[in-house]
Amino acid sequence: MLLQTVRPNIVQSIRAYRVEDLMQAAQQAGQHFLYANMAQAQSKQDVLEGIADAFTFPVHYGKNLDALYDCMTDMVLKSGQQPGFVVVLEQLPDNPRFDRETREQLLDAFRDAADFWGERKIPFRCFYSFQ
Repeated sequence: MLLQTVRPNIVQSIRAYRVEDLMQAAQQAGQHFLYANMAQAQSKQDVLEGIADAFTFPVHYGKNLDALYDCMTDMVLKSGQQPGFVVVLEQLPDNPRFDRETREQLLDAFRDAADFWGERKIPFRCFYSFQ
């Protein structure tokens, strides 16, 4: 199984993995599959809004990195036992409005979420790619 070859709590480049294979692996493992295609996003705000729409965050979502972390951790934890997560952020922007520092801040929010779930022994794997 594909997920057995990937550490359970990690944020990494999608590299040789295909989105379809990751989705199927999540389904086979009974884990949540969260997918956001950011091909149209140009800025940090675009990315945060795109993630919120793709992951169906609540209307009160603050569209900032702290709110992103809260939606990926505490809010989900409060909804009950979780089987694990496979998250794919495809085609993150690579431009002056979404530069390396901004991308790293976004990925840090997902790394923090991976740590949060790791402390609870729940797998959280996040894969990303850039445009």
